[in-house]
Amino acid sequence: MARSTTYTARRSVGQWIADVATLVKFRLTLLVVFSSVMAFAVAAGTIAQWWGMLILAIGGFLVAGASNAINQILERDYDILMERTADRPVASGRMQVSEAIAIAGFMLLFGIVALALFNPLTAFLGTLSFILYAFIYTPLKRYSTIAVAVGAIPGAMPALIGCVAFEGTVTWLAIVLFCLQFLWQFPHFWSIGWLSFDQYRNAGFKLVPARNGEVDPALGKNTLLYGILLLPVCVMSYLVGTTGLIVTLLLAMASLWYTYNAYLFYKDFDRAAARRLMFSSFAYLPLILLIVLIGALV
Repeated sequence: MARSTTYTARRSVGQWIADVATLVKFRLTLLVVFSSVMAFAVAAGTIAQWWGMLILAIGGFLVAGASNAINQILERDYDILMERTADRPVASGRMQVSEAIAIAGFMLLFGIVALALFNPLTAFLGTLSFILYAFIYTPLKRYSTIAVAVGAIPGAMPALIGCVAFEGTVTWLAIVLFCLQFLWQFPHFWSIGWLSFDQYRNAGFKLVPARNGEVDPALGKNTLLYGILLLPVCVMSYLVGTTGLIVTLLLAMASLWYTYNAYLFYKDFDRAAARRLMFSSFAYLPLILLIVLIGALV
């Protein structure tokens, strides 16, 4: 599939907004904002911090959006090879690279400034997250499956950033939420990777371990392992005083449910199990953040 060389200078405002939303992966970026704001709210507890949450949401959205934009700029020649990404604005040719870089640059600048309004550490973590995702994880995807672990670090940064924005330092709460979000990503991503394996392989991405041209069956075992590792983090949250007994039990129950879906993926290793695990991953992260928030407010 050849990329169009005709840039639509006469795009309507609506078309341009739609392209920018695709460039910054609007829905994914909203998930980043959600987890960061939720972590901030948990750290704040009963202290009302509405302006803080708004500034954090804006700053987090801009930095995450800039990361996703750079990702699409760097991967434009590979996105065109996959059905699910071929229509992205830079890959398809609807948006020039220079335009996408300008959008990403302005978003990053204003996003880091917004995060710096809290404290220098928050701005540093936002910058680190951007660099790890855009310039380390993105190119590494074509060389090694270790890219998934590297990408899980900026993927878990929103929870860390949300806590640090309020606390000004890395607390046990920040560490617990970071660990939960870090481990959550492996079953989440590998279920998606299993479903999209052929497209990733055809585009040259080495995100899912393969054997003889097919998904390595060891992926199921590894997925289950990361699900199981969520349970010690739940226990740790209680031992360090981050959560009370009831909240800890609810976290453990949610984690057991998620891990059970990872077990079914390991056992069946088919499309139905992968889809079930993927959909459970969409519910797990908001669920545990809501549980921890309620615990902080009562």
